[in-house]
Amino acid sequence: MKITLIQIGKTEEKYLLEGIDKFEKRLKHYINFSSITIPALKNTKNMSVTEQKKKEGELLLKLIHNSDHLILLDEQGKEFGSSAFSAYLNNHMNKAVQHLVFVIGGPYGFDSRVYDRANEKISLSKMTFSHQMVRLFFTEQLYRSFTILKGEPYHHE
Repeated sequence: MKITLIQIGKTEEKYLLEGIDKFEKRLKHYINFSSITIPALKNTKNMSVTEQKKKEGELLLKLIHNSDHLILLDEQGKEFGSSAFSAYLNNHMNKAVQHLVFVIGGPYGFDSRVYDRANEKISLSKMTFSHQMVRLFFTEQLYRSFTILKGEPYHHE
């Protein structure tokens, strides 16, 4: 199985970049993992929120293949604890899903066409975090999930 994380807009804070890089490097020991950054839209002052979501959605959907299992990181999605999330990933591996694609949307969420294409939605929390922080939290949780599956001593319950 391969896992890809797609995000809109680059991460700028150095401390977040260092953390994301740390967990992405660790993940490569467990799974074929990659991340793709779609550049933030330019000249959005004259665009409505709907127009912004539509343009972001077009860019995003160009990267998705029919066979991809698309999971949106969305505040309305299903929540998991760390152990349950690792079981969720394991379930997808057991089903022989070839490619899980997780997406962190732009500041206003996703266009309706992206929601229509998505296979699932998950939420990291009921709290709101910056999109840049979500990238770190998500890569850490992916790493944590694989250490749980391997019985390694990273996660404590």
